[in-house]
Amino acid sequence: MPKSVVEYLGRYTHKIAISNHRLQEVNSKKVTFSFKGYKAEGIKKQMILSLEEFTKKFVWHILPQNFVKIRHYAF
Repeated sequence: MPKSVVEYLGRYTHKIAISNHRLQEVNSKKVTFSFKGYKAEGIKKQMILSLEEFTKKFVWHILPQNFVKIRHYAF
């Protein structure tokens, strides 16, 4: 499989919950990140969460061990 195809598919099948460029500030007490406010017509907004609350939300996106994410594919 060509490298460009693998890179393209990897962007959509192996995404993480939040990308590094959206993280604005991280310290021992809080995390600040940007997001699109869809109720406000896609305007970029900023959210500040405690480190504990951010970690809880992030962990929701971690798949269980041995969980099959991609069941079928074809070319």
